[in-house]
Amino acid sequence: MTIWGTGRPRREFLHVDDMAAACVHVMELAPEVYRAHTQPLLSHINVGTGQDVTIRELAETIARVTGFGGELVFDPSKPDGTPRKLLDVSRLKALGWEASIGLEEGLRDAYGWYREQVG
Repeated sequence: MTIWGTGRPRREFLHVDDMAAACVHVMELAPEVYRAHTQPLLSHINVGTGQDVTIRELAETIARVTGFGGELVFDPSKPDGTPRKLLDVSRLKALGWEASIGLEEGLRDAYGWYREQVG
Protein backbone atom coordinates (compact mmCIF):
# COMPACT_ATOMS: atom_id res chain seq x y z
CA MET A 1 0.00 0.00 0.00
CA THR A 2 1.57 3.27 -1.09
CA ILE A 3 0.85 6.28 1.09
CA TRP A 4 1.62 9.77 -0.12
CA GLY A 5 4.30 11.70 1.75
CA THR A 6 6.73 10.86 4.50
CA GLY A 7 4.17 9.83 7.12
CA ARG A 8 5.46 12.50 9.52
CA PRO A 9 2.59 15.04 9.42
CA ARG A 10 0.30 14.85 12.41
CA ARG A 11 -3.49 14.73 12.44
CA GLU A 12 -6.21 14.69 15.08
CA PHE A 13 -9.24 12.40 14.81
CA LEU A 14 -12.52 12.52 16.72
CA HIS A 15 -15.14 9.79 16.79
CA VAL A 16 -18.60 10.96 15.73
CA ASP A 17 -20.11 9.71 19.00
CA ASP A 18 -17.69 11.94 20.93
CA MET A 19 -18.63 14.88 18.70
CA ALA A 20 -22.30 14.32 19.45
CA ALA A 21 -21.60 13.96 23.18
CA ALA A 22 -19.60 17.21 23.22
CA CYS A 23 -22.41 19.08 21.45
CA VAL A 24 -25.00 17.81 23.92
CA HIS A 25 -22.70 18.66 26.84
CA VAL A 26 -22.29 22.25 25.68
CA MET A 27 -26.00 22.66 24.87
CA GLU A 28 -26.94 21.47 28.36
CA LEU A 29 -24.58 23.85 30.17
CA ALA A 30 -26.17 26.41 32.44
CA PRO A 31 -26.13 29.77 30.63
CA GLU A 32 -23.96 31.34 33.33
CA VAL A 33 -21.35 28.58 32.97
CA TYR A 34 -21.26 29.02 29.21
CA ARG A 35 -20.97 32.82 29.53
CA ALA A 36 -18.14 32.44 32.07
CA HIS A 37 -16.04 30.61 29.45
CA THR A 38 -16.94 32.63 26.36
CA GLN A 39 -17.42 36.21 25.24
CA PRO A 40 -19.55 37.84 22.57
CA LEU A 41 -17.84 37.26 19.20
CA LEU A 42 -15.48 34.78 20.94
CA SER A 43 -17.94 32.00 21.61
CA HIS A 44 -16.46 29.27 19.43
CA ILE A 45 -15.56 26.04 21.20
CA ASN A 46 -13.18 23.63 19.50
CA VAL A 47 -14.28 20.02 19.74
CA GLY A 48 -11.48 17.50 19.48
CA THR A 49 -9.34 15.09 21.42
CA GLY A 50 -6.36 17.37 21.95
CA GLN A 51 -4.17 14.49 20.78
CA ASP A 52 -2.70 13.78 17.37
CA VAL A 53 -0.89 10.96 15.61
CA THR A 54 1.43 10.83 12.65
CA ILE A 55 0.10 9.66 9.32
CA ARG A 56 2.45 6.69 9.74
CA GLU A 57 0.88 5.81 13.10
CA LEU A 58 -2.57 6.19 11.57
CA ALA A 59 -1.72 3.88 8.67
CA GLU A 60 -0.22 1.30 11.02
CA THR A 61 -3.29 1.43 13.26
CA ILE A 62 -5.65 1.02 10.31
CA ALA A 63 -3.57 -1.93 9.09
CA ARG A 64 -3.74 -3.55 12.54
CA VAL A 65 -7.50 -2.96 12.90
CA THR A 66 -8.34 -4.27 9.43
CA GLY A 67 -5.86 -7.16 9.47
CA PHE A 68 -3.93 -5.77 6.50
CA GLY A 69 -0.76 -7.84 6.21
CA GLY A 70 0.84 -6.06 3.28
CA GLU A 71 3.63 -3.55 3.30
CA LEU A 72 3.07 0.16 3.96
CA VAL A 73 5.29 2.24 1.67
CA PHE A 74 5.59 5.99 2.12
CA ASP A 75 6.28 7.98 -1.03
CA PRO A 76 8.23 11.13 -0.08
CA SER A 77 8.03 12.37 -3.69
CA LYS A 78 4.35 13.14 -2.97
CA PRO A 79 3.30 16.11 -0.81
CA ASP A 80 2.95 15.81 2.95
CA GLY A 81 0.48 18.63 3.35
CA THR A 82 0.20 20.71 6.49
CA PRO A 83 2.71 19.50 9.10
CA ARG A 84 0.23 19.51 11.99
CA LYS A 85 -3.50 19.93 12.53
CA LEU A 86 -4.35 19.90 16.22
CA LEU A 87 -7.12 21.78 18.00
CA ASP A 88 -6.78 23.65 21.27
CA VAL A 89 -9.51 22.00 23.34
CA SER A 90 -8.71 23.77 26.62
CA ARG A 91 -11.99 25.71 26.64
CA LEU A 92 -14.01 22.52 26.24
CA LYS A 93 -11.99 20.80 28.98
CA ALA A 94 -12.63 23.78 31.26
CA LEU A 95 -16.33 23.22 30.60
CA GLY A 96 -15.99 19.66 31.88
CA TRP A 97 -15.85 17.55 28.72
CA GLU A 98 -13.15 15.33 27.20
CA ALA A 99 -13.25 12.80 24.38
CA SER A 100 -13.60 9.22 25.58
CA ILE A 101 -13.17 7.13 22.40
CA GLY A 102 -9.55 6.55 21.40
CA LEU A 103 -8.38 6.31 17.81
CA GLU A 104 -7.97 2.53 17.69
CA GLU A 105 -11.28 1.91 19.46
CA GLY A 106 -13.03 4.30 17.07
CA LEU A 107 -11.46 2.67 14.03
CA ARG A 108 -12.47 -0.79 15.29
CA ASP A 109 -16.02 0.47 15.79
CA ALA A 110 -16.21 2.05 12.31
CA TYR A 111 -14.60 -0.94 10.60
CA GLY A 112 -16.93 -3.35 12.44
CA TRP A 113 -19.94 -1.34 11.31
CA TYR A 114 -18.66 -1.31 7.73
CA ARG A 115 -18.11 -5.09 7.77
CA GLU A 116 -21.66 -5.63 9.01
CA GLN A 117 -23.04 -3.48 6.19
CA VAL A 118 -21.17 -5.16 3.34
CA GLY A 119 -21.45 -8.67 4.70
